[in-house]
Amino acid sequence: MASDKSRNQYQMQNPLTQYPQPPFPAQSQAAPGLDQQMKPKPDHGEQSYQGFGRLKGRKALITGADSGIGRAVAIAFAREGADIVLNYLPVEQPDAREVITLIEAEGRRAIALPGDLKDEAFCRDLVDKAHEQLGGLDILVNVAGKQVARKEVGRISSEQFDATMKTNVYALFWLCQAAVPLMPAGATIINTASIQSYDPSATLLDYATTKAAIVAFTKALAKQVIERGIRVNAVAPGPIWTVLQPSGGQPDEKIPQFGGHTPMKRPGQPAECAPLYVLLACQESSYITGEIFGVTGGNPLP
Repeated sequence: MASDKSRNQYQMQNPLTQYPQPPFPAQSQAAPGLDQQMKPKPDHGEQSYQGFGRLKGRKALITGADSGIGRAVAIAFAREGADIVLNYLPVEQPDAREVITLIEAEGRRAIALPGDLKDEAFCRDLVDKAHEQLGGLDILVNVAGKQVARKEVGRISSEQFDATMKTNVYALFWLCQAAVPLMPAGATIINTASIQSYDPSATLLDYATTKAAIVAFTKALAKQVIERGIRVNAVAPGPIWTVLQPSGGQPDEKIPQFGGHTPMKRPGQPAECAPLYVLLACQESSYITGEIFGVTGGNPLP
């Protein structure tokens, strides 16, 4: 875990040493894994994020909200004043329970709607239930993703390829298609792309393919829905210390040095991504749509 000083995002300090650097302990988990079992534990802003009321009264649906970037976004949104519907897989309930407690501690509503995004009917029902239970829906944050490292194209089964496509792309399509008609002018959609969209790793062929699709989808949808007053943007993280990595997202031998190849010589933390999602959700970014924002530790997007 980061030190008390490093968790203070509002104190000027050296970003190279702000968070843990490799080497990390060797570790692996069965997918989808749990944040609470990682060493060191990721920082999602539990101790550090301070809200300023930028999302007061807003109503958000966040996928992948139990862990990693989705968890950090949920914490930040709650502290900015939003009520939240959290989606995650049922097996991730132990992590989700912690997030719900943190949201409710801020006096905000936390509505848990677990389920598998590979199911079209569930995705559409998720949006409808979020809209109904929140009394509206004006922020959709698509974070949930599937990432499984394979060293050869021949080792990617059709089942894996299909599951990655459905989780990362089909679900995005179904959720946005269901949400747009329900969203008022001023609403925002924030997707999660990746540096893999532009600089794919050899071991992440199917994952990188889906992330490139998310970039194109984001830009095209932004052009469609701006006439309705809805903005669409995406965040493209680099290597972030989340449970996605040791639960199959990286080869086991890469975990100890994960993130060390970046100019900052360390992986990013979920807490370092969340403020960008807040900016794109709030009215301060009112003239921004169709853009992709990198959080990459010094490896800039093209």
